[in-house]
Amino acid sequence: MRFWRFMANGRVTVEKLIEGWSEQTRVAVGDRHVLAIQDTSDIKFSTTADDRRELGKVGKGNVFGVLLHAMMAVDAVTGACLGLAGGKVWTRKGDVKVPHARRALADKESARWVTTAAQAKDVLAPASMITVINDREGDFYAHWACTPEAHVHLLSRVMHDHALVKGGTLRKEVKRVPFSAKAVIDVPKRMDRRPRKAHLSLRFGSVVLQRPKNSRERDLPASVALNFVEVIEQHAPKGAKPIHWLLLTTHPVGSVADAWQIVAWYKQRWIIEQFFRSMKTEGLRIEDSQLQTAERLMKLVAIAAKAAAVVIQLVQARNGSEEIAANVAFSTDEIEVLDAINKSLQGKTALQTNPYRRNTLAWAAWIIARLGGWTGYASHRPPGPITFHNGLAQFQIFAAGYTCANV
Repeated sequence: MRFWRFMANGRVTVEKLIEGWSEQTRVAVGDRHVLAIQDTSDIKFSTTADDRRELGKVGKGNVFGVLLHAMMAVDAVTGACLGLAGGKVWTRKGDVKVPHARRALADKESARWVTTAAQAKDVLAPASMITVINDREGDFYAHWACTPEAHVHLLSRVMHDHALVKGGTLRKEVKRVPFSAKAVIDVPKRMDRRPRKAHLSLRFGSVVLQRPKNSRERDLPASVALNFVEVIEQHAPKGAKPIHWLLLTTHPVGSVADAWQIVAWYKQRWIIEQFFRSMKTEGLRIEDSQLQTAERLMKLVAIAAKAAAVVIQLVQARNGSEEIAANVAFSTDEIEVLDAINKSLQGKTALQTNPYRRNTLAWAAWIIARLGGWTGYASHRPPGPITFHNGLAQFQIFAAGYTCANV
């Protein structure tokens, strides 16, 4: 009942919930090079022809739901998830009548790539460097022109065959550059592919993009200088989709080592895919919600996003390989609750004792996993996303009780 009242409360808005995403992230990013990885996912909800639950269309076909655009902060050196840095949750209000090319950027859904990057500049200000990473949909001229700053870089997979100042197009220019390096990498198993070794060829260079002639943002600079890196799997196994990434970046790329570093940073995009899976199929199963209004469903998505990010952090921390403070995921009050719960969970033997240093994220992960049903024995299978989701749900009950008792 308390949850339903919370969702119905008009003072609880999606915007305020999103502001709360990054409270711990600001603390975690100090003096780090942060990869600010952003992407969009459709959250599909079951509807009927007579009851669309006030939801707009998402994806292809007669499917309705909410769109979630999120940005995750990831340590560029260690790959550790440092939390959410911004985003947007919305549902479409109907078909747009004005053609895409005739609308200003502010009137397009694609503006979210730029506005979320702007949010990140504030949230991630304590970082020593920020690299905003997009998938193909974030590759458009206004983003390249507006987002980069002195310590803010942009890295994106290419969608558009951009016109160049010297004539010709990006893809034609890339093809003129010979391959300069090769490497063999391990391609991990995914739901839609088998693990394999991929033989990659790499080339890199520089280009100067020309402002599109049909751009409605006439105040944008006439050109933007960027660097490109392309990796191609030239002999993929039969039935396997070859790896082919053409990347643009504002980072300097003056050597083969620089080019492979750009590829390595872009590979970290996998973490935001895990984040979306954690919300949908591997834990929260948010698309099963029966809430009846779009407003409440959007609030639910905003709440679930924060929980899914914490789950990613706990999964990463579960073996204690890197010592990270618990306050990157939990507030001061929540850490006090964790400390109290930890005392009640301790067993009489060393194997039943939390092995990690107090107030670290690994210490918190052990506690949350125990609440989620994990036995605590290191010899058993390590806790996964579903266990951590269940443990967080139990923990929030204790945390809510603590808050009520101290009001």
